Amino acid sequence: MAAKQGTPASALRVLEEALGMDLTAAGDSAEAVAAEGAYYLEQVTITEASEDDYEYEEIPDDNVSIPEGEEDLAKAIQMVQEQATDTQILEQKTVLPSKQPTPEVIEDFLCNFLIKMGMTRTLDCFQSEWYELIQKGVIELRDIGSVPDVYTQNMLLENENKNLKKDLKHYKQAADKAREDLLKTQKERDFHRMHHKRIVQEKNKLINDLKGLKLHYASYEPTIRVLHEKHQALLKQKMLTSLERDRAVGQISGLQATLKHMEIGHNYHASEIRVIPNSEKENAPEGPTQKGLREAREKNKCKTKIKANTKDSEFPTDMQPNPNLYLCKENIGPAKFDYKLNNIFRLHELPVSCIIMHPRKDILVTCGEDRLWKLVGLPKGNVLLTGFGHTDWLSKCCFHPSGNKLATSSGDTTVKLWDLSKGNCILTFEGHNHAVWSCTWHSCGDFVASSSLDTTSKIWDVNSERCRCTLYGHTDSVNSIEFFPCSNTLLTGSADKSLSLWDARTGNCEQSLYGHMHSINDATFTPRGHMIASCDACGVTKLWDFRKLSPIVSIDIGPSPGNEVNFDSSE
Repeated sequence: MAAKQGTPASALRVLEEALGMDLTAAGDSAEAVAAEGAYYLEQVTITEASEDDYEYEEIPDDNVSIPEGEEDLAKAIQMVQEQATDTQILEQKTVLPSKQPTPEVIEDFLCNFLIKMGMTRTLDCFQSEWYELIQKGVIELRDIGSVPDVYTQNMLLENENKNLKKDLKHYKQAADKAREDLLKTQKERDFHRMHHKRIVQEKNKLINDLKGLKLHYASYEPTIRVLHEKHQALLKQKMLTSLERDRAVGQISGLQATLKHMEIGHNYHASEIRVIPNSEKENAPEGPTQKGLREAREKNKCKTKIKANTKDSEFPTDMQPNPNLYLCKENIGPAKFDYKLNNIFRLHELPVSCIIMHPRKDILVTCGEDRLWKLVGLPKGNVLLTGFGHTDWLSKCCFHPSGNKLATSSGDTTVKLWDLSKGNCILTFEGHNHAVWSCTWHSCGDFVASSSLDTTSKIWDVNSERCRCTLYGHTDSVNSIEFFPCSNTLLTGSADKSLSLWDARTGNCEQSLYGHMHSINDATFTPRGHMIASCDACGVTKLWDFRKLSPIVSIDIGPSPGNEVNFDSSE
């Protein structure tokens, strides 16, 4: 029994030593170890036995069943009580004594402090000198004591203080970031508030302008009514004047017939009738009415002669093949871009708007905003001819297919045709309501096409001297127009960002090409006619397949606008 009681006591002592509860016993063991020599800590790994190798003890079943036929109330009550007692015993939990916090030894405190600070060399020196002193007996472990709670508490407070400082630093950074976001948000709010105020001011201004325009428009109605009445009165006066003119013309015709018969001498005698000679009539003073009648009669005679002698031209049906199809050769050599400035010609006082080369000779024509065009010989640059006649800037010029005529378009809403052999204007086309931007000749030389700021294009007949057709369809200024080589097809480029192909015989739009994002300034065909090039106000140049009517490539050479585009003759 004594041996059996000693075993749990020794186990309890080992447990107390492991938990550090019996400090005196720990001190005695330390003295014994110090007397024997220095000791070191070793890491020991305790492996648990596998559950597969453990032999489990079979527990018999305690459930006692009462056989049938031997039921007894007392035995049943006893059995129930025993089961309840067993259940209570199983439900009871073993309560271990709570572990008391063991104060830290000064040696451990110092070692932990050095490890925490990363002072490894100082730790090695301390341990070697400390254990040497203990081995010599200079220092006794029981006299050392433990670290006071104040130092431990100070360390805990210091750690907590560091953690709080870190948190404070993070909070400060978050607060600074929140302050910056707040300032940024306030600035954005102020900006949007000012923008809103400006929008409200513009809105109020527009409302006031609309009210003013409505009032202004309302004030026009009586004025328009008065002008309409005046127009009707003027029409009546015009009708009466035309009747009086016709009557006067009839009287003059009768007088002329009478004079003619008097000269022949039929049924009249000169002695009996006094007739004023023609010389006296010519020398007699002419009143304003007679003068106006004479001018009107002369104009009517001229118009009658012109109408009698002119006839509308016919668009060619059997067009000759394009000669450029056979002249073009493939350029095998590399492209040359080493162009050098050869000469400068100062011809105009204002900016130059157009330059074209003669189809056969070494001469060129320049148009400027000084209302003049000049024929210049190359390479000296001598001015051969100067054209006067337009009352506003010139926008474009184009040679007749034969090269002996020139067509010019101007801001004065007219298109003029010039004879280059004489240098004078032979014909003027009037009909556009605004400035004319471009003009071009048909390959047969009988038609001229023009495009204008009034969103229309017109086809003019050179022989009958009238407008044969007006092309409607664009919604903005038509800036460019050109005939397809040896064809009745027209190409127009407009500020509504579209290209249109027209049949000049019918005036119908056959196809429209879309793709530009800005106003189209110029468009042209290749000499062979298989491609179209166009440029817009932001410097974007596009190439189109004329057969498929689809874009090929887009080249951005902006931001400056592209005013004119052209192909090399080898293309």
